[in-house]
Amino acid sequence: MMPPSIQRALAIDPKPGSTFLDAEHVVILMQENRSFDHCFGTLKGVRGYNDPRAITLPDQNLVWLQTNKAGETYAPFRFNIRDTKITWMGSIPHSRSSQVDANNLGKYDQWLEAKKSGNKKYSVMPLTMGHYTREDLPFNYAFADAFTICDQHFSSGMTSTWPNRLFMWSGTIRGEQNGEAKAFIRNDIPYGEAHWMTFPEHLEENGISWKVYQNDVECGGGFSGEERSWLANFGCNLLENFSQYNVRFSRRYVEGLQKLISTLPDEISDLQSKLGSMSATDKDYEKTQKALAKKQEVLQGAKDDLAKWSSDRFDSLSEKEKNLYRKAFTINDGDPDYHALSTLSYHEDGTERELPIPKGDILYQFRKDVDEGKLPTVSWLVPPQNFSDHPSAPWYGAWFTSEILDILTKNPEVWKKTIFILTYDENDGYFDHIPPFVSPKPDDPTTGKCSAGIRTDVEYINLEQEQQQGIPKYEARGGPIGLGYRVPMIIASPWSRGGQVCSQVFDHTSTIQFLEKFLNGKFGKNILQSNISDWRRTVCGDLTAAFTRYNGEKPAQIPFLKKDPFIEKIYNAKFREEPATYKRLSREEITEINRNPASSPLMAKQEQGIKPSCALPYQLYAEGRLSDDRKTLELKMEARNEIFGKQSAGSPFNVYLPGKYANEEGNFESVGSRSYAVVAGDALTEIWPLAAFENNLYHLRVYGPNGFYRELQGDAGDPLLEITCEYQRQRLSQHKPTGHIELHLRNLSPDHAYQVEIRDESYKKPAIRRTLKAGSGSEATVVLDLDKNYQWYDFSIRVDGFGSFRRRYAGRVETGKAGFSDPAMGRVV
Repeated sequence: MMPPSIQRALAIDPKPGSTFLDAEHVVILMQENRSFDHCFGTLKGVRGYNDPRAITLPDQNLVWLQTNKAGETYAPFRFNIRDTKITWMGSIPHSRSSQVDANNLGKYDQWLEAKKSGNKKYSVMPLTMGHYTREDLPFNYAFADAFTICDQHFSSGMTSTWPNRLFMWSGTIRGEQNGEAKAFIRNDIPYGEAHWMTFPEHLEENGISWKVYQNDVECGGGFSGEERSWLANFGCNLLENFSQYNVRFSRRYVEGLQKLISTLPDEISDLQSKLGSMSATDKDYEKTQKALAKKQEVLQGAKDDLAKWSSDRFDSLSEKEKNLYRKAFTINDGDPDYHALSTLSYHEDGTERELPIPKGDILYQFRKDVDEGKLPTVSWLVPPQNFSDHPSAPWYGAWFTSEILDILTKNPEVWKKTIFILTYDENDGYFDHIPPFVSPKPDDPTTGKCSAGIRTDVEYINLEQEQQQGIPKYEARGGPIGLGYRVPMIIASPWSRGGQVCSQVFDHTSTIQFLEKFLNGKFGKNILQSNISDWRRTVCGDLTAAFTRYNGEKPAQIPFLKKDPFIEKIYNAKFREEPATYKRLSREEITEINRNPASSPLMAKQEQGIKPSCALPYQLYAEGRLSDDRKTLELKMEARNEIFGKQSAGSPFNVYLPGKYANEEGNFESVGSRSYAVVAGDALTEIWPLAAFENNLYHLRVYGPNGFYRELQGDAGDPLLEITCEYQRQRLSQHKPTGHIELHLRNLSPDHAYQVEIRDESYKKPAIRRTLKAGSGSEATVVLDLDKNYQWYDFSIRVDGFGSFRRRYAGRVETGKAGFSDPAMGRVV
């Protein structure tokens, strides 16, 4: 049960009619390495394991059925967090190369091969397909049920931790915003090498308070045994890597230098004596000589560094430089035990257990600032490794999140004006079923295109660049920087309560975009993080769709976690067996899942039901028609701005070719997908030669945000029929949608009548038939009432006598009002 004090705190609400602009604090926690499906694929109401229009792979299996080189196929399976030792089995590959390989140019079919565990004992297990459920993560699911979860939130880069955290703090991984500049796409950024503008610098320049809280910095080391994993910041405060933050002024780094200067002279003296007693022909003479030279070099470097990073040098810094250092590296040195461990002892079924845990309060300074009313406007928290949720450490991170929320809500005056954003940097090696929207390759139309004015060179890495920078061939990868795979995001505040799901496309730069909007609106500033590319600002929103005006809603209760009992449960799992519930599927079982994944006992089960769903500023369209000479298919993709005006969002689209398509040499192959980005108010048209499709049968699938889907099939013999799918408008206001679909059919043939059938594919509505008489004047308008579906639709259009022709339309009509998640996905139709 929630403690009474927390219940009282949550009962104190903000002012009725207030909005997120009335907040005074934004608190951001980025945890480590979990994909969305891995954590929340079974949560009701999100686009998870019951996604009714998931992509298919080149082998025609649904995306969840991944196959390795040996021909073994596996579906997602549950990781039992307490009855197996999965939290003690380490990470699986998530380097740049493995992330790019899993995606496989949009084919999305190499997860089992690219994500094999580096531990030989586990490499035969399809660990990438493992997931958790509410039973495993009760706090995480309760947190999502109480506030707003974002199910179209992607990591920024198809890569590992550090680059994604660079995006969170600076909006980019390049010092100069062009395709020739070095991209820090891997975890290989030396201290002080990054140099471009970060968002906290905007805060400092504009007099807006901020801090980055951690128990201690990583720079300087000095930890022994298990101290680092419990007491440092896991190297996840990437501000340490920026030159302007001067992390090497930290006491830990200076003490490390002093220790070297104190101990190395004796070690050098010993080597000199040893060398003096040897002859040049002795076996170890050269080795000893090199060791001596190295220690002398290190000693001189330590002396030089100590002079550079002395307290006198710090005093000579400008006030801005001092503030950047102090605020970026706010540590718990006010707690006398912040560098100490204690022992947790307990019994499990008669077995005595012991493990080290922090003796001090790893949230000491954050807790103190909240309790004393000194919480800054913007805060970031960086946990130690063991509280980060990283798979290389036991999953103690849920307690860390719970404790932050507990601290914030204990002070009602703080909580009623605070926004808490929880997110994850990247997916580790864990599978997610939704391919990310990525940038097309510059000057290569076979990979897609963008609206005029959007440069994608800054969002793309060429293989030649990788090789020129000395990246080994087995690691070098060309391709788009991002987006990366979906990762969880939950936004908790008085203006994001009620268990909503927000399905606008976001990435880590969305948090910066939100801070821009929040701070500019609240303080009348003009802050702009210019490092964020136009492509990202087009395809990724600013989080504001996740918030609603407060109108007196009551909060849900959260089961806060007690630290020691929670740690004990996770630690006990160390002594359990490895997970073994995965199953190699037979052909019959694969067929069963492909036919109806929701009914198969072999497929991961998503909770039944729907969630309240945020209003989104999308007005999206995609239509296809044959050219007049019937040799090409013209696909038009639009993101209009008629309904939502300046609030309208641009959109990415992924276009998939389920069949085979001719390459430049004329050979048919499985192509994968092409990527498009359309600015709000714009449209893109792509031309597809029919001869490039196998047997001249065109087949395209168009995916956009929040389940937007169009499918086009046919050939040169398609009916002469014009089809337009519109969002119906109110008669008195063409800018206000009714929430229904208005389907316009027009016969363009002077001598052929058509029998058209409109078939509902998901919501059990009866089929509708219309006859279009011969003659170009024959038209029909069909209104599809979507009220019972909460404005969701999924229908196909077929024409009698034209067996290869088919159009399918699915998605949600956006009206500017909140609704509910897809009832077909929730299995409540």
